[in-house]
Amino acid sequence: MQLKFKKSYKFALKSSVYVTLFFLATIFLYHYFVQPLNLLVVLAFSLIFYAATFFLIQFRVEHFIYKRVKKIYDDVSLLETTSYVNQPVTTDMATLTKEVKKFARDKKLEIETLKIREEYRKEFLGNVSHELKTPLFTIQGYLLTLLDGAMEDKNIRKKYLERAEKGVERLIYIVKDLDMITKLEVGEINLDVTKFDIVEVIQNVFDLFEMKAANKNITLTFDTKYVKPIWVMADQEKIQQVVTNLVVNSIKYGKKGGTTEVGIEDLTKDKIIVRITDNGEGIEKQNISRLFERFYRVDKSGARSEGGSGLGLAIVKHIIEGHDEKIYVESQIGVGSEFSFTLEKAK
Repeated sequence: MQLKFKKSYKFALKSSVYVTLFFLATIFLYHYFVQPLNLLVVLAFSLIFYAATFFLIQFRVEHFIYKRVKKIYDDVSLLETTSYVNQPVTTDMATLTKEVKKFARDKKLEIETLKIREEYRKEFLGNVSHELKTPLFTIQGYLLTLLDGAMEDKNIRKKYLERAEKGVERLIYIVKDLDMITKLEVGEINLDVTKFDIVEVIQNVFDLFEMKAANKNITLTFDTKYVKPIWVMADQEKIQQVVTNLVVNSIKYGKKGGTTEVGIEDLTKDKIIVRITDNGEGIEKQNISRLFERFYRVDKSGARSEGGSGLGLAIVKHIIEGHDEKIYVESQIGVGSEFSFTLEKAK
């Protein structure tokens, strides 16, 4: 690492003045009390003494203090190779102190960030293992029961194989979502942007999950009757997945006899906003900021009993952000939740 030294002439000049003044005071005292001297010779000699003192002090600063200051820079540079590259080494203590304090603050922030990431990593690994463990143990249990003799009973054999198949489907569902979220997070999202009717897409989702909603006596409805199509520009398949995940969540966490309502409004001249509102249990404030994390669940036990991969909202967020759009959440405990996202109008 190339380092240039900023010479501290100010220190050498001041120090030389002080030493020379002391020298002159000594000479004048000698002149006054002991023996008269030639003042011109004294002044000439003082200038020579001043110059010699200046160069001597400057030399000592460069070769003594500088070495120690440079060592501090080198020690810091070993820890942060990018912070001090091509920066001059200075013997100005105020500047050095400022830079070391900045380095300490940056390192503290970096350590805190690493701790947060480590906690997130542990939580993520725990969630992944839990999500995969449940269906795997279920499949294993049914297969072991069949191998232990239950295979001879045709009714039990069929029932257990069907249940094992459901466990396999759950595993496939989780793995597919993991694969998708991984691709989305590294930016491998290929959008097939076309013009389509968002009202039709929402109605298709309602038709798909009508039976699921009916099991909880939940009504799927629009906030008003949309007679004309509302054309947008986006990836139709991925936006349908967004609507699907949000509607399924509203059914999953909705109360029996409740409602899931979808509204479409003009946000700006070029944007619409789609609102999906339910009157379910709601979400506590401290959980809202983490809703879009992978595998994060508000109700740990209840959510898992409902199934799903735990990746739905994370996928929703990445799809919407992949379209350069925004997603919003509003919720109140005991009142319900509203998820909304923007889309570009078709011209």
